[in-house]
Amino acid sequence: MSVLFAGRRRPAAHVSAPPSGRVRWLHRTLTGWGFAGPATVLVVGLSIFPAVWAFLISRQKWNGISPAKPIGWLNYELMAQDPDLLAAVRHTLVFTVLFVPASIFLGMLVAVALNRPIKLVGFYRTCIFIPFVASAAATGILANFVFNPQYGAANSVLRTLGLPQQQFLESQSQALAVICLIALWGQVGFTVVVYLAALQDIPKDVVEAARMDGANRRQVFRHVTMPQLGPVTVFTSIWQTITALQLFDLVFTTTRGGPLGATQTIVYYVYTQAFKLTKFGYGSAVAYGLFAATMLITVGMILYSRRSKIEAF
Repeated sequence: MSVLFAGRRRPAAHVSAPPSGRVRWLHRTLTGWGFAGPATVLVVGLSIFPAVWAFLISRQKWNGISPAKPIGWLNYELMAQDPDLLAAVRHTLVFTVLFVPASIFLGMLVAVALNRPIKLVGFYRTCIFIPFVASAAATGILANFVFNPQYGAANSVLRTLGLPQQQFLESQSQALAVICLIALWGQVGFTVVVYLAALQDIPKDVVEAARMDGANRRQVFRHVTMPQLGPVTVFTSIWQTITALQLFDLVFTTTRGGPLGATQTIVYYVYTQAFKLTKFGYGSAVAYGLFAATMLITVGMILYSRRSKIEAF
């Protein structure tokens, strides 16, 4: 019997063939799109599709109700002849010139001060960053109370010091500067955090070697720290420039473009044309003009940093 059973062959176990390369690739692709698909739908639905639709509207005359009338590039031609748009561009440029260098300088200065081993440094860093986290709308509403000419805290301080009271947001000559000051209070925390991270990444042995060679604090900061902060400065300059060109929320919650259009920026002008005057075609054209200008400025700063051998991107 043992010989009989020993002579029988057992059926071979079924071994599944390994999946082909195309099947594996398809499985990995479907798995990847399963994770990235929802985010892609959000990006396309909330960014790309509205941008394409806005470009199509910019070549039409449409009030949102009646049928759209194609007019070609007429909206873009009217932009060069619009004095209100030119005034909004001028206000935006003035704000950008005031805001961007000040935010970078103050951010670097505060970051250097908070990079030292002082007591309660964590508390100070948190206090600096809180205004950036706060809503810009809330910041603007708070600023209305602080800079109110009648009962604001700013004029109360001026009265205590024996100085003349100011109109602040109700003055054509002061309103834009006050908005710049409010924006600095809310945005400096971002540059401080970025510069703090960059300062902590500077090799300590390089700083110690410079000090051993006889360099004082000022020389170490100028010849060691500043070159290391070059890429971060380029990044923050681009970021803050884009932030300045897109200024809207503070203007909307404080002056609404006033007094007498003194604080009307490009984005607020787009809002006025599109949603107040229902000129959706012209508003979309102005928005695309701002997009083109922002893109040119960003590309120019990147090319300049690369030619200067500053590896920011």
